[in-house]
Amino acid sequence: MEDKTELRDAIASELVLSVTGAKAIVSANEIQSLWSGYGQILRLQLDGGNYPSVILKYISPPNSSDHPRGWNTSLSHQRKVRSYQVESTWYQDYASRSGKNCPVPACLAVKSSDSETVLVLTDLDTQGYDLRKTSVDIEDIHACLKWLANFHATFLNSKADGLWQCGTYWHLETRPDELEALSDEALRQAAPAIDRALKQSRYQTLVHGDAKLANFCFSGDPAVPVSVAAVDFQYVGRGCGMKDLAYFIGSCLYEDQCEAMEQELLDYYFLSLHAALSDLQSEVDWYDLEQDWRALYPVAWADFHRFIKGWSPGHWKINSYSERLTASVIRKLTS
Repeated sequence: MEDKTELRDAIASELVLSVTGAKAIVSANEIQSLWSGYGQILRLQLDGGNYPSVILKYISPPNSSDHPRGWNTSLSHQRKVRSYQVESTWYQDYASRSGKNCPVPACLAVKSSDSETVLVLTDLDTQGYDLRKTSVDIEDIHACLKWLANFHATFLNSKADGLWQCGTYWHLETRPDELEALSDEALRQAAPAIDRALKQSRYQTLVHGDAKLANFCFSGDPAVPVSVAAVDFQYVGRGCGMKDLAYFIGSCLYEDQCEAMEQELLDYYFLSLHAALSDLQSEVDWYDLEQDWRALYPVAWADFHRFIKGWSPGHWKINSYSERLTASVIRKLTS
């Protein structure tokens, strides 16, 4: 065994057994490695105690990282380190507020030192969310939109103490290198106005910040409607809910689908948001919220488009629909 693996296992044994009441850890299977070699996510099968299995997220940043697209900078490293601090805070202080309509893993323990962090989380597989999907149908998409609507309703006007004050991993303040690399001059000049429009929305909530298809876990019972839970809260923070919505839709649909289904999906999201706010007995001006956020959907799309064009100019998400939508936003914001 490597030293890090031995250390991880020792930490896991002591911490996991103490918080679960288990007699022993039967097995530890890697689910995935973290981006750029920053650690691992493992599923631990347990003998006895309160949980048949738990998820252990072991974060140990390397001395130097190997970014797959070459963005190996001090700023990139510090952003990642901060993201794991944010995620720890989210699970400790905020996750318990997510209700049954926007489920997330429960935090059983967090242990941090100067060089590493260990999160022990409940295993969503044991709670019925045991499917991961790489392609989706409309029922699957609706389930994710409903989760987002309930999440945004739950945390509407919430403070973000300990989280990102501007949520998402691509927002302008944290991506100066990608902005400088952007060859689209009109978009580069409009980037501050796009960012400002989103920040000045009258309605701020907590956004998941990386609400792509890969971060949703689907229920596998064919006898009941599809529902989802979400994972990976490294970039959760304050923001307009449309940032999550635009990013999610772009993560699971092709260009022609994004355009053809735009209004249908927006309508479903806002119906779900209205229902969630009603369930929470929110006194927010529902009509004003919808008007504000609908107008910002293309702005949120343009914001991510700005990032992706600077970060990876040949990326498959750069398409004619995104270009047209972004050009329209630039005209409105700069006229």
